[in-house]
Amino acid sequence: MKKKYFALPYIVWMILFTVVPLLLIIVYALVYTSPTGDVVITTQYVESAFASQNMAVLLRSLWYAVLTTVICLVLAYPAALMLSKLKPRTAGILSLLFMLPMWMNFLLRTYAWRALLELNGPINQLIMALGMPAQKLLYTEGAVIFGLVYNFFPFMLLPIYTVCSKMNHSYVEAAEDLGANKAQVLLRVTMPLTRPGVITGITMVFMPTVTTFIISKLLGGSHYMMFGDLLENQFMLLKDWNTGSALAMIMMVLLVISMAIMRKYDKEDGGGARLW
Repeated sequence: MKKKYFALPYIVWMILFTVVPLLLIIVYALVYTSPTGDVVITTQYVESAFASQNMAVLLRSLWYAVLTTVICLVLAYPAALMLSKLKPRTAGILSLLFMLPMWMNFLLRTYAWRALLELNGPINQLIMALGMPAQKLLYTEGAVIFGLVYNFFPFMLLPIYTVCSKMNHSYVEAAEDLGANKAQVLLRVTMPLTRPGVITGITMVFMPTVTTFIISKLLGGSHYMMFGDLLENQFMLLKDWNTGSALAMIMMVLLVISMAIMRKYDKEDGGGARLW
């Protein structure tokens, strides 16, 4: 039996649950069925998807995704470096603590922060106990960004930590022996070697953040709708599958472009072994 036949279940799975749904989205976005049963190819749904209010939601989602990715990277990179320098047992325990929230359901984690951030929640109770007035923490833009960072931070930390733990530290020692200071070692040795993990982390944070919908609804209310919320409303609330499919096509194109850019930088790095 040839080895290629072992891939048949995976190919069937991909066709049924990836290719077919994508084709259905394209059909719903480009095909109009009249009351008389006539089928016409049209661009009206795509044009309606590009309405100003929809583009405003898309731009907000992209901005939140960029901001979340940057914050996660700034927090995760030094944390991954510190973890990689610890003893394996200690690093394993600390990394497990970072990943522990991921064992809980995504929705439950967000609901928990909603309870913590509300006006009479524990955080405001602590603020008032310190003699300060209660703050509006829930249903703000900051709450949405915080929820995004909290939920997607492990996706940035794990790939960077994996690369850091496997990094050849002889390059760092050689650079230090040649007189490089800590900043030079970080910028010209450590960062190029860990760039594949950074690119993977950016991909794993940016793309899900653009399409998320629960966090903005629970922590931001109706004031900070993201693109995932818009899609959910089109499909589930308005039952407008045609416009919803057109919006999904726009998102798919953006995600493909993002993946192409990330792959381009990854290929240019040559697997992360090239130094600056």
